[in-house]
Amino acid sequence: METEEDGDRRMKDKLLRRRVALALAGMLLAGVSVGIFKRAFFGVDPFQCFCGGLANVIPIGFGTLYMLINAALLAVVFFLDRHYIGISTFINLFLLGYVAQYTETGLAALLGEQGLAGRILLLIAAVVLTCIAASLYYTADLGVSAYDAIPLHIADRKPKAFGKVLPFRIIRIVSDLACILIGLALGCIPGVGTVITALFMGPLITFFRKHLSDPLLNGGKTV
Repeated sequence: METEEDGDRRMKDKLLRRRVALALAGMLLAGVSVGIFKRAFFGVDPFQCFCGGLANVIPIGFGTLYMLINAALLAVVFFLDRHYIGISTFINLFLLGYVAQYTETGLAALLGEQGLAGRILLLIAAVVLTCIAASLYYTADLGVSAYDAIPLHIADRKPKAFGKVLPFRIIRIVSDLACILIGLALGCIPGVGTVITALFMGPLITFFRKHLSDPLLNGGKTV
């Protein structure tokens, strides 16, 4: 006969499995979305714009530079709030680039060069998948990318402006715009896709967490 303690343990194990599944799905989708962004040729997301700008002034390979930037941000996050470091963080650090690369290569072989309409569809898919991916691994709470952790940490501190607490979506917009401006100053020209993600990722992540990720974690219940 199952005791109350056994039941609690079973529920915790079930919840952990859901969290791991959400984290893995989120990170894989994140890599896929970066590959789609690249095939759309409308510019990359704000953080990639920031990295591209640094790549213009630091003479090492982009793959190595990307890992070094993330490692440096990870060190910052470690001292700010190590709660955000977990399995998702290291999947992002070591595997996301490869998933993005294979996605881009696969789409190039499968679809070839796309016209304007096809590129627009790819851009829409990339933006939506990026936001769904972030909502999944945010909700899983098993770590996020080093860059994502910074606006989340700031939001947790509940900063105020004009007497009101700033919501995460606003903080994310500000951090994304900062990345674009730094990338632009260093010679990386943003595209329309870069601007769209900067303006809409915060609100869309919030939307997908409420209507998709949180219900998935809680067995269909919206919290």
